[in-house]
Amino acid sequence: MVPRHESVEIGTGWDDLALARRGNQKAWRALFEQYSPRLLRMAALITGSTDAARDCVQETFVRVLSSVVHHESGSLRAYLSTIAYRLALKERMRLGRLARVAVAEPPSPDPSPLDEAITDERQREFARALWALPAHHREILILRLHGDHSYEEIAEITGLPLGTVKSRIFHAVKSVRSEIKNRGVL
Repeated sequence: MVPRHESVEIGTGWDDLALARRGNQKAWRALFEQYSPRLLRMAALITGSTDAARDCVQETFVRVLSSVVHHESGSLRAYLSTIAYRLALKERMRLGRLARVAVAEPPSPDPSPLDEAITDERQREFARALWALPAHHREILILRLHGDHSYEEIAEITGLPLGTVKSRIFHAVKSVRSEIKNRGVL
């Protein structure tokens, strides 16, 4: 008798997590492919190390698949980001340093060499301006820009009041914009 392969339509978020916990490889891959790139960028910017970021993302998925979730309110993205954010902060403290790493979005298809050079330089300047921020502003801005989280999700992830999150993002963006203008990039 040939074993039947379960035909499962992959949904989003919490449903996929439930399927993955029951051993559904398709659900596991969907979760990992959907969430790991953003988590990796966020963790790399916080830890300053792509290797440490990979470890944080791997540990995030290990924890979420092996732990019992007592709530399924809110988004799975925010839940995963909270775990990855806290692991990245612990890893940064463990490393005891802040290496400067620029993690960029993949380039558009077939850019010219000049486009690549300009994009690379802009990303380097943005990364320099980002790293010049105080840590409490930098981390919030990373969650907003690279984690693509709402203000409410950032408040939940960091445990900060919503007003503090809004204020820190405002001041961080203002500082980065000023720094980039001073360098002649904008």
